[in-house]
Amino acid sequence: MGGTGILLPLLLLLLAWAGAGVVWRPPKGKCPLRCSCSKDSALCEGSPELPESFSATLLSLSLVRMGVPQLKAGSFLKIPSLHLLLFTSNTFSVIEDDAFLGLSYLQYLFIEDNKIGSISKNALRGLRSLVHLSLANNHLEALPRFLFRGLETLTHVDLRGNPFQCDCRVLWLLQWMPTVNASVGTGDCAGPSALAHMQLGDLDPKKFKCRAIELSWFQTVGEPALSVEPFSYQGEPHVVLAQPFAGRCLILTWDYSLQRFRPEEELSAPSVVSCKPLVLGQRLFILAARLWGGSQLWARPSPDLRLAPMQVVAPRRLLRPNDAELLWLEGQPCFVVADASKAGTTTLLCRDGLGFYPRQSLHAWHRDTDAEALELDGRPHLLLASASQRPVLFHWFGDRFERRTDIPEAEDVYATKHFQAGGDVFLCLTRYIGDSMVMRWDGSMFRLLQQLPSRGAHVFQPLLITRDQLAILGSDFAFSQVFRLEPDKGLLEPLQELGPPALVAPRAFAHVTVAGRRFLFAACFKGPTQIYHHHELDLSA
Repeated sequence: MGGTGILLPLLLLLLAWAGAGVVWRPPKGKCPLRCSCSKDSALCEGSPELPESFSATLLSLSLVRMGVPQLKAGSFLKIPSLHLLLFTSNTFSVIEDDAFLGLSYLQYLFIEDNKIGSISKNALRGLRSLVHLSLANNHLEALPRFLFRGLETLTHVDLRGNPFQCDCRVLWLLQWMPTVNASVGTGDCAGPSALAHMQLGDLDPKKFKCRAIELSWFQTVGEPALSVEPFSYQGEPHVVLAQPFAGRCLILTWDYSLQRFRPEEELSAPSVVSCKPLVLGQRLFILAARLWGGSQLWARPSPDLRLAPMQVVAPRRLLRPNDAELLWLEGQPCFVVADASKAGTTTLLCRDGLGFYPRQSLHAWHRDTDAEALELDGRPHLLLASASQRPVLFHWFGDRFERRTDIPEAEDVYATKHFQAGGDVFLCLTRYIGDSMVMRWDGSMFRLLQQLPSRGAHVFQPLLITRDQLAILGSDFAFSQVFRLEPDKGLLEPLQELGPPALVAPRAFAHVTVAGRRFLFAACFKGPTQIYHHHELDLSA
C-alpha cells in the first residue's frame, strides 16, 4: 500500500469536512500544538510526544511524523471516543502491551509506513469493535502468536509490505487465517532464501516442521555403570544399573515427594557387566552377568519380599559374558548371553520350571561382544557381533537358532541395536573407530543406508521418545551425538550434542517415562550415570 492509499481514509474525511463547510479552527484548549482539529477529527504532524488534550467527542485522529520512540501502555486513555486512528511516517519501532487500552469503540486502526519491528502479543487487547486493521509497510519479520485474540469483529487485515521471515514464527498465522471471516493481505516472504518472494498466504502449514526437542541435565547417580535397563514393576517405573566397580546391580525408583530417582535396592554382583530384568506377574527376576565368579539369577517372588539369589547360571559356558538380552520364544521367556572369551560360548537360556537353563550354545570360539534380539518377517531372529568376524544373523527354525546370513561391509562392529520406523527395520552398528553405520532390512539382507563418524564409540543406541525416533552415538574422546530420524529423508539428522564434563565414556542409554515426564539415562564407564530431562519445544511460539 503506497502513501496515497494510506491517507485515503484521511482524505475522505477532509473532503467531508469541506463539503460541510467545516472551518479548521481549533476549539480553545482542545487542540494541542502542531495539530489541526475540527469538531470530531484531528491531524497532528511532527509532534515530539503524543498529544492528549483533545475534545471529548473526538472520533478520528491521524498522527504523522511523530517523534515518540514507542507506543506505551495506555497511550490513548484520555480519548476513549475514537473510532479511527491512523499512524503514518512515524519513527517509533515498538508497540507495547495494552497500547490501545480504553479504545473500545475503535473500528479502524491504520499503522502504516512506520518503522515498527516489534509488536507485543497483547498490544491490541481490548479493541473489541475493531473491523479494519492495517500494519502494512513496516519492518515486521514476524507477529506474536495470539496477537489477534479477542478481535472477533475483524473483517479486514492488511499485513503487506513487511519483510516476513516465513519460518516457524509465521506458522500460527497460516493456521489462523482459514479460521476467521476476515480477508487477510499478507504479501511476500523476505526469507528464508528458499521461500523468498513467495506469497506468505500460499504456504502450506503442513510442510512446516516446528517441533523440536532438547535434552537438559536433571540428575547424577554416583558410580560408573556399564548398562542401564528400564522396567515396570507393580505399575511403577524402575531402572537397574550394572555398576562393576561398586560390585552391584542398583535398582532405582521414582520418589514422588522429592521428584527425583532414588535407590530402592541393590544386589551384590562383583565385576557385573549387565543386569537384565524380567517381570512375570508379581515375580521379578534380575540376571546379573558377571566377568568373574559366575553369573547369577536373582528373584523376588512377591512385592513384599526382597530380591535374593536363586541360581548360578551356566557356569561352564559363560566364562566372560559381555552382554545379556531378553527374548521370547514360543511363549516362554529366554535370556541370551554373549560371551567374549575364547573358551566360553554364547548361550541361550530358557525358563524350565523355576530356573533358567541352557537351551542352545551359539557361535562358539568367536568372542562375541553383543547380542541383539529382533523380529524379521514375522519370525524371531538373533544378531551376534564378535571381535573375530562380521555380525551374524540367526533365525529361529524349529526349536533352535540357525545361521541365516552375515552382514556384508560390516567389519569391526562392536555392537548392534535395531529399531522400527514406517514399517521398516533399521540397524545401528557401532564401530569404535571409523564409521558407525545405519542399515535397513530389504527382505533378505541388511543394506547400508548411512555412515556416521565414530570417535571411541561403544554404543549406538536407538530410542523412541514420544513421536521422535532418536539414536545416540557415544564417544570416549569427544561429544556424544544425538540424532533424529527425518521421516521424509529416511536418514538420521544431527539434533544435539551431549558431552564432557558430565557425560564421560557412555556405554548405554535408556528412556524412562514417569509422572508424565520423560528422562534419558546415560550409563558411563568413566563417570557417574547422568539423567537428562526430555523437553519438547514449539518453535512457532
